[in-house]
Amino acid sequence: MRFRRYPFSSIWREFDDMMAEMENRIASIMQDFEPERLLPAPGFHRRMLPALRGEFSVDVREHEDEVIVVADLPGVEKDDVNLRLVDPRTLEISSERKGEKEKTEEGYYMRERVYGSMCRRVLLPADVTEEEAKASFKNGVLEVHLKKVQVVPEKKIPVE
Repeated sequence: MRFRRYPFSSIWREFDDMMAEMENRIASIMQDFEPERLLPAPGFHRRMLPALRGEFSVDVREHEDEVIVVADLPGVEKDDVNLRLVDPRTLEISSERKGEKEKTEEGYYMRERVYGSMCRRVLLPADVTEEEAKASFKNGVLEVHLKKVQVVPEKKIPVE
């Protein structure tokens, strides 16, 4: 019986040795690996994603004859806030957070603050009117008081 000789068998053996060495090196690196260092900090998504989408946190509540909307607009100036009643049940809040124009990015270790326009339409629990509406802005918190529309009860018309 005749044996066939493989002229490249030494190359494959060297390749197998290199692969084994790479696997050993990777395994030794992974022993000291801390996967949590690559993950975002806890709460990152809750804090950053609304800002990246151009949204902000809003509370809406009814109180007697009015609807109160409170919105967090940190870093926004009062003059950069706009309110618009789109329809009796929708309030639009828009703002622009202006950033400092940096000539260089040097010196930053971390940069999470987001600048730009934000707009949100808030659905209201009752019909409101812009008459007698009041809005205040203090320390990055917008508070809007809107009067509910008084719905006149239907009157039955007698037929003669």
